[in-house]
Amino acid sequence: MHQVLDRPSVGARLGGYLALTKPQIIELLLVTTLPTMVIADRGVPSVALMFWTLLGGTLAAGGANAINMYVDRDIDAVMKRTQKRPLVTGTIAPAAALRFAIGLEVLAFGVLWAAVNLLSAVLAVSATLFYVFVYTLWLKRTSTQNIVIGGAAGAVPVLVGWAAVRDSLGWPPIVLFAIIFFWTPPHFWALAVKYRDDYSAVNVPMLPSVATLHVTAQNILGYTLFLWGLTLLFGPIAGLGAIYLVAATALGGMFTWYALKLLRSESAGDAMRVFVWSITYLTLLFGAMALDQLVRTGW
Repeated sequence: MHQVLDRPSVGARLGGYLALTKPQIIELLLVTTLPTMVIADRGVPSVALMFWTLLGGTLAAGGANAINMYVDRDIDAVMKRTQKRPLVTGTIAPAAALRFAIGLEVLAFGVLWAAVNLLSAVLAVSATLFYVFVYTLWLKRTSTQNIVIGGAAGAVPVLVGWAAVRDSLGWPPIVLFAIIFFWTPPHFWALAVKYRDDYSAVNVPMLPSVATLHVTAQNILGYTLFLWGLTLLFGPIAGLGAIYLVAATALGGMFTWYALKLLRSESAGDAMRVFVWSITYLTLLFGAMALDQLVRTGW
């Protein structure tokens, strides 16, 4: 007799759909979007504008992450850290996941176009297209520069936040884009050190899986130093003051210290410390941007 597999419960399927969106990644996107809106507005935008922008951005990012899981379900089944993802466990069927992802993208575009503006909608969906076609389908399995170039998709939310307020772009959001762009490689490579065997097992040329830890640490330090410079450049370009500049200097210095420590030790433990700090760093940096702006405008 054939064994009858239990159908996932409604709760399990709902949890599976939520997992498809990778909520922990979306949190970081929102951390950068809201302060960007504050800087663009020179104060606090309306609650309605913030709500619809963050909702549209969340839907777009969630859809992109779900498509990423749909495409990568073959290697997710092999990599230890991804073997519990819903498409691997069978909680969600691949076709259902793809329909869900596309639905989120359509809804994201509609929400942003109707409640914010067309530019923000186009930017949000363009980030998904770049993430899916350039990073996931092309670079991830073919190039050691996968996360460097592909990380541009994660930098687009700051453009969305700025466009939501100004309905245009300019040098401040471009520099913000560059900050996220150069933050992404040291952030992700530091985590990838822990899972380099996983990437090797599925032939994904993530830098730590194809280069020595020394070379990886050198690259992390190089990007961190360039990132530090960009954050200091952003202050005068965006018209921010001492609060932001002091914070950017101190936070960048700490990031550099962690990167140097990794270069000297070449240990997986120090790589994880870089990763953990990179998240704290981004949160505090963008928080300092918003605080400086609010203090300077007397909000």
